[in-house]
Amino acid sequence: MGAGGLPSPSPVANDGAQLPQRGATAARERGWWGLLSALATFLLVPATPLVRTVVPIEQTWVLLLPALAVCTLVGWRAGGRFTLAALWTALALWVLAHPMTNAPGAAGYDRVARGWALLLAGAFGAVFVLGSTRRFFSIALSAVGLALVASLVLSLRDGGTGRLRGMLLRELTARDAASLARLDSLPGTPEGREYLLRKPEAAETLQEATRMYRELPARVVTLAPAVLALESLAALALAWALFHRMSRVRIGPPLGSLKQFRFNDQLIWGVIVGIVVLVLPALEQLRAVGVNLVVFFGALYALRGAGVLSYFLSPGWVTALALAFLAPLLWPLYALGAFGLGLGDTWLDWRRPRTPTA
Repeated sequence: MGAGGLPSPSPVANDGAQLPQRGATAARERGWWGLLSALATFLLVPATPLVRTVVPIEQTWVLLLPALAVCTLVGWRAGGRFTLAALWTALALWVLAHPMTNAPGAAGYDRVARGWALLLAGAFGAVFVLGSTRRFFSIALSAVGLALVASLVLSLRDGGTGRLRGMLLRELTARDAASLARLDSLPGTPEGREYLLRKPEAAETLQEATRMYRELPARVVTLAPAVLALESLAALALAWALFHRMSRVRIGPPLGSLKQFRFNDQLIWGVIVGIVVLVLPALEQLRAVGVNLVVFFGALYALRGAGVLSYFLSPGWVTALALAFLAPLLWPLYALGAFGLGLGDTWLDWRRPRTPTA
């Protein structure tokens, strides 16, 4: 334990398998099913109703392809195939050079989104080449932080963050328009009128859903930095995993399973600082910063808690399916419980091998 009862980095939390030598080769990683499932979720779920009003970048392949191109370029420098690097780099450049949407009024936000993808990929490559570590999570977290700082500097130069906030609000409101139109038109359809006649209480539910959709963009804008950072971490993780499936060259340790996911215990300071900013009236002007810190680091600790839960349950198909169905239905309780498990793992190290007492 460190000063004030806070955790100090523990060998268990920060030591892992021996890092591969630069340019070392190994058999390609196996097990495409889990990776393809995660990839499909990452690419398709952000385009679904309601979720598309929450994620800052709906077309997530714009984040994924440049990150994958960076991995292949680093792999090429370490002795990998040039053709692999050339292919994915060309594809990434093509995606970054073409608009993601042709919707009127979306050109400004489209350029900002593609600019973020380029900043993220550049920071990822720079941290990897110039840094001393080859562990994915340290590289990815540093890259996201560096990209956020760079984007903040650029936005201040171009007129401040208010312009970006307004641009994002217009984009999210436009995405929300189709869902609102369907809700507004429902009472006017024969099926809708018949349903409301049979169940008058549904009218109140419909009004509540409409109100929620109208208010959602303004609420989500405040959380955009945290959600974008989480979205970017997911893109970098998928790019890292895909590279190690496609190439035998190692640029670092392949991603481990969820049940072994952990990170430096000092990241708890992110949660602490966020909570302090939220509870102190003198720091009310930094409330948005505090909310984003709590959401971002809280999500990381919830993921760590999910790893602890997976470690103890060792879910087979039945348990995995049960969790998959129950988590969306009971997600507030699930998220809060996972956060508590992840936070407790900082001190209790739930997954530490226990020495028999007899």
